[in-house]
Formats: sequence, structure tokens, C-alpha cells
Amino acid sequence: MRKIKNKVYVESKFTGFHLGMVNTKEGLLLIDCPLKVDEAKEWISLVSDYGKPRYLAVLDAHPDRVLGTRALDLPIVAQNRTLESIREWADTFKGNLHPIGAESDRLKRITGVQRAAPEVVFSEQMTIHLGEIEFRFLHRPGPQDGSTWVHLPREKVVFIGDTVALDEPPYIGKADLQKRIESLDELRGPALAGHVLLCSQGGPVEREDINAMARFLRKVEHRLQKLGDVNAGEHEISPIASELLNDFETQSSRIEQALKRLQVGLLDLNAAS
Repeated sequence: MRKIKNKVYVESKFTGFHLGMVNTKEGLLLIDCPLKVDEAKEWISLVSDYGKPRYLAVLDAHPDRVLGTRALDLPIVAQNRTLESIREWADTFKGNLHPIGAESDRLKRITGVQRAAPEVVFSEQMTIHLGEIEFRFLHRPGPQDGSTWVHLPREKVVFIGDTVALDEPPYIGKADLQKRIESLDELRGPALAGHVLLCSQGGPVEREDINAMARFLRKVEHRLQKLGDVNAGEHEISPIASELLNDFETQSSRIEQALKRLQVGLLDLNAAS
């Protein structure tokens, strides 16, 4: 567990995303969950050394951060569009039905998916006071309709989910590119000056990381606009994905998966436009 600031920690050892934990006098608020059930249980065991888990925040409806929550007995907090997305899923999940370059693509068949549905939901903003810490849950659509930031104003920390990705290209198939770029502008704005920004794919974010993400998203927007009304298939999308992958220093062992994520994301995004 890596200590970011007093009472704020991140963990990167589990399958899926970087996880967060905030330790208060009245228990823990957790950010996201490992994909695998055994790892989710290990995560709870690990954080329980610091205090009693009280809430689990899910930052959007990506299956890698949602599916493991069905094994946990904790109130799940999410934006209401995340809840709506999860309710649309079948109760049996098969990762190979629509592979998106996610870790969950490898899952053969899991049941009980609806147990992952959030219990505490909000629309635009919600505040939870736990012990001495104020948690502001902010709706920031862009990566997905229900994407959420968790802001600790006094501690000057914001968990920003997939708004920025450092390690590898994100799945963009459900993105609103313009809203995502607007969120990046907010991260660079005066209201969050001096804050520690923590993303789900890489951890702490610097200003140059935000700038790089903005350039990447504008490239995506430009390349799709050049396709026009073409009903693009893999033949048209594959060279675009290969070009965009160069914006990330992806580990050689993960290039195939990252390229698949970009290809499918571009296809899905283009089909929805």
C-alpha cells in the first residue's frame, strides 16, 4: 500500500485498476474494487488492518472495477447512470461476448452480477462526512455517462477515475470526448490548484499527463472526423489505433491487449456517433 498523503493510500497490486483507501476516525472509504473475487476479499483483508471498511465508491460502470464488488458486504456508492448501466447487464457475465481489451474479457462465466448494483446513488453531487473527512462525490461524465470524481477538499486530493490514463490507452467506446476534454480543463483550473490528482490507471497525475491526455483525445476526435460518415470497420480503424498507441509507453507484454482496447473503443465510438 502506497501512502500518498496523510490518511490517503493507493494500491496497485491487484487485477484491474489502481485502488484507493482513505482512513478516517470512523472507518474507511474505499475507491474501486479488484476484478477477481479472491482478490476483492484479499483487498478487504488488507485494508481491515487500518480500520473498518464503511463505504466502497465505484467510479464508473467499467466491468473491471464493478464485478468484484458482488463479493463484498459494503454499501456501494456510485452515480445513478452507473447504476442504470449495471442494471442493464445480464446476471451472468461472459467476458468474450464483446471483448474491449479489459481484464474482464478473460472471464468465462460468472453469475450474480446484479449483486454489484450500487445502493447509494446521486445525480450531480453528494457529500458524505465520515469521521473528520468530507467526501464530495462529483458527476464528471466523459469516460462514461456515470463517471465520478471523489474530492477531499481539506486534504486537497481528488480521485479522478479514468479521466486521465497513464499506463495504457483507456477504453474510449463509451466516452463523450468533449465532456472528457472539459474535465481535463477543470483539472488544470484554479479550483484544483495544489491538489493531488489520482487516476485509476497509473496513480498520481502531473500537469503534463493532463496535457498529454488532452492531445490524445483531440487526435481521436480528429481521426474519427476524417472518417466522416464511413461505416468504418477494422480495415479503416486498425491503422488509426496503431498510430494512437504510440502516445503511450505501453509495456511490450501488454501491447496486444492495449491495441485491442483502442481498436474496439474506436469502433464502438464511431458506431455510436
